[in-house]
Amino acid sequence: MNFDKELDARGLNCPLPILRTKKSLGELESGQILKVSSTDPGSVKDMQAFAKQTGNELLSTAENGGQFIFLMRKH
Repeated sequence: MNFDKELDARGLNCPLPILRTKKSLGELESGQILKVSSTDPGSVKDMQAFAKQTGNELLSTAENGGQFIFLMRKH
């Protein structure tokens, strides 16, 4: 899937991946997609909760060798 901006949050622990995601989404227009890469296993639940609380759409979550990839559409 295509995305408009990429955020590398690998090596960061909670709450930094979410804080950086929030900041990056703030730089996007409504409907644009942010790709987030993280190595924090807690970010899976954090991203789901963040999307629910903010109204942004979590399009996909994937795990590959200890790395988590999220695609989120700004509301």
